[in-house]
Amino acid sequence: MRQVVGEVLPFAVIVMVSPINIVAAILLLFSERPLLNASCYLGGFVAGLAAVVGGLTAVAGAVHLDPGSNQSRGASALLLALGAGLIVVAVRKFRGRPGPEDPSSLPGWMDGIAGFGSGRSLAVGAGVGAGNPKNIVVALGTAVAVSSAGLPVGQQVTVLAIYLVLASLGVAAPILAMLVLGDRAGTVLDGWKTWLTRNNTAMMAVIYLFFGVYLIGKFLGSV
Repeated sequence: MRQVVGEVLPFAVIVMVSPINIVAAILLLFSERPLLNASCYLGGFVAGLAAVVGGLTAVAGAVHLDPGSNQSRGASALLLALGAGLIVVAVRKFRGRPGPEDPSSLPGWMDGIAGFGSGRSLAVGAGVGAGNPKNIVVALGTAVAVSSAGLPVGQQVTVLAIYLVLASLGVAAPILAMLVLGDRAGTVLDGWKTWLTRNNTAMMAVIYLFFGVYLIGKFLGSV
């Protein structure tokens, strides 16, 4: 099981450091009920991640990804194609990153997020966790790694739980910062938001490049 955990860790880190996931939590910490709304967002985010990775793992298990099988080779080829596609996206994102004088912007769905209540915060978190294409691709890689290892169900659940905990640490970090820093949290969180928003495109380019190379490496290792 430790080997599978090692394979899953890079996938979890990709989700953990994704800037937009974190920025949404920071914005909610400037809402009327900051800790409640941000915690609801975190809960929805974890639930969304769990639904996607759990569902994909169940599907991968149903098709029996035994090493050397046609299904396993097909899954490896899919990861190769995804890896190559992510490298192309990484190059495009890096070339299209804003210049030093260009204004930074956030996705349209974040407009007015500081005015959300707990219910909408929960729904947005679930939508980001389950609906973000990057999270789905990462969950697919995780599902293939877990299902192809032939682990019993209990150990599969443990590996997925580790994945979920690590993947959600980025969203949880601003909440922990507010709890620990108290009155100083506002200034620190605003600095985080500004930096993450400004460097979002460049960071995503690096994340996609890393993930693409990692998937291609996994394919080459399985040949």
